[in-house]
Amino acid sequence: MILEELQVYQLAMEIGEKAWVLVKNWDYFSRNTIGNQFIRAADSIAANLSEGYGRFFYKENKQFCYYSRGSLCEFKTWLNKAHNRDLINNSDFKTLLNALSLFNKKLNKYIATIGKNINQPSHNQ
Repeated sequence: MILEELQVYQLAMEIGEKAWVLVKNWDYFSRNTIGNQFIRAADSIAANLSEGYGRFFYKENKQFCYYSRGSLCEFKTWLNKAHNRDLINNSDFKTLLNALSLFNKKLNKYIATIGKNINQPSHNQ
């Protein structure tokens, strides 16, 4: 299986794109303060999955999945801050929260499969 076929990766990419669409419409100050951190955290979710997938050893793949989970938590904090500061409406806020919850479940299931067949590289799991 290739990276782009993994549902967990596809969802991570969607989260990053949804975040981008929201932030690009913010005013200059908001984009360059909270928006910068918001996008970096959102994009880091998928980027860490990619980096782990590219590692040969399954333990490294798992470690980068844990980094991805950390980025998810960071993004959730920035999402809450953006919502509290009226930069994101309730509908977009709830949509992203639901996507984060689904991603977290899929990530945990993906992590559980990594390394089950130790005779294969991590990305073949």
